[in-house]
Amino acid sequence: MDNLRVVFVTVPMDIADKMAKAIVENRLAACTSVISTVKSYYYWEGQLKSDHESLLILKTTMSKIDDLISFIKSEHPYDIPEIIAMPVAEGLPDYVNWVIEETGKTAETV
Repeated sequence: MDNLRVVFVTVPMDIADKMAKAIVENRLAACTSVISTVKSYYYWEGQLKSDHESLLILKTTMSKIDDLISFIKSEHPYDIPEIIAMPVAEGLPDYVNWVIEETGKTAETV
């Protein structure tokens, strides 16, 4: 399980599906779940802001993290996108193995 990661990324609602699909197509995550609407509050440039966004929940492996982060940064419209990766302590072994298998493939082998 040490290899498995869950990554959270908030994105503008209008690009959530496109980004989620591209991440999986590029084999950077085995699965991307989209929570269509979340409301975020944050300070930006000294002002309290509030936005409706979508939340992507990505299931991937540690070996894909650097490429995943690079991809998100290149495709994301925010100056500083939220990208938070957390290790998975426990999980259904068959699911964990599936994530490892799917992220081990390349986009060209599909």
